[in-house]
Parts: sequence; structure tokens; C-alpha cells
Amino acid sequence: MTGRFEGKVALVTGASGVVGRAAALAYAREGAAVLAAGRDEARLAEVVKLADGGRVSAFAVDITRSAEVAAMVEAAVTRYGGLDVALNAAGIFGGMAPLADYDEDTWDEVLAVNLKGVFLSMKHEIAHMRASGGGTIVNVASNLGAHWRLAGASAYAASKAAVSHLTRAAARDHIADGVRVNALSPGPIDSPMSMRPGETTRDRDERMRTALPIGRVATPEEIAAAALWLSSPESSYVVGHDHVIDGGATA
Repeated sequence: MTGRFEGKVALVTGASGVVGRAAALAYAREGAAVLAAGRDEARLAEVVKLADGGRVSAFAVDITRSAEVAAMVEAAVTRYGGLDVALNAAGIFGGMAPLADYDEDTWDEVLAVNLKGVFLSMKHEIAHMRASGGGTIVNVASNLGAHWRLAGASAYAASKAAVSHLTRAAARDHIADGVRVNALSPGPIDSPMSMRPGETTRDRDERMRTALPIGRVATPEEIAAAALWLSSPESSYVVGHDHVIDGGATA
């Protein structure tokens, strides 16, 4: 399908990462004006270049800072005239260690980015959407949150499980305002986050052939397609849902 987001304004956080980049480009291909937000300005510039004529602009932001998040939302509204869709894809992994050995500063950073960042993003996105008649929000959680477990990933798992439940809370709070909120919980994706230390891509792919029922990692474009569906009119009756897309890992 094409044109599902014609005339709409989309905001994508984490657009300097693989899923955010794929989604920002997909929204643009389907007609949206897109604010691609993230921390890595060089990678954001690549997204703008890859859009090749699509209406995509970059915005550097630290989503753990409320004033910067407010400015991000305001930039989308100022540049394109509104905000209809938000995909909150920014997140970090934080490394692996048994809980008793997990570094406290790393724990704080992971929770700040993955959980507080989503809270702040929704807080400011919803404030505008509520005032302008509604919109859709998709938060990127993970199958390693509320659905599956991986030893050594306590901070990441806790933060993503919290995103899943925060999504449900926000959905109940704001559906009457016309703001539809859902989450997306991907499994392993073709990205650096799916690699173990010292592992090559070939090593990773061989491991996934037996670790996942589908036998492979997801492409960023497959995750982006699910995000677009959740934020499109095709899913208009879906509210507060955590959509797992993990190749059968949690089946």
C-alpha cells in the first residue's frame, strides 16, 4: 500500500538507529512529512539524504531531557503544521551481566533512555495531539520485556516490560482524547544489538537458524511495516495492544 499517511505529520525518535531509520523512510514513502529525531546527527543526516525528495528533516535530541523533548514536538508542529503520528523507537541495550554484578550507572542510563524517554515523549506528544483532535502513538518495547527472558539483560528487560505496561496505561488514559496508543515488541533484528561480543554476522545468523522458529533475524523494514500498520487507519480498533513480532520466539 502507498499513501496511507498522505497529508500526515510523523515524528520518529531513535531515527538514527536501524528501526527508526527504516520507519522514518517508510512513513515518508507513504506520504508523511517526517521529523527524524535522535542523538547521532551524522546518521540523521543520512536518513534525510536517503529520503531522496521525501519530506524528512532531522532533529537532534536527548529524550531524557523534558525541555528537549518539548522542543522536538514543537519542531514537528512548526515545520509541518501538526503532529498526527509518533513512533517512539529510541532505546539502548546497556550490555549484559548477572543482576548482582550489573553496573548501577548503566542501569540508570538504560532506564532513563528506554523508560523515562518514552514517558517524556508520550507526555509531550499527547499534549499536542489531545489539543488538536487526536493521533496515534507506537512505542517500541521488546519481546525481551513482558514476553521472554534473557539471562544478563535485567536492565533492558525491566525497561522494556515497563514500556509495555506504560503503553497500556497511556492507552486507557487517552483514548477518550482521540489518542490511540500501542506498543510493538520485536525479537532479534539485523542490527548491532543482536550481536554477541566478538560475533560475526555469519556467526549470529547461524545461531539464529536454530534459536528462532523462523530461522533468521528480522529486517528493520519488517519491524517498520508493523509499526506503520499500528499507526495507520487499518488498525483503528487496536488500543493498548503490545504487538509481538519475533519470528515465533515466544509462540
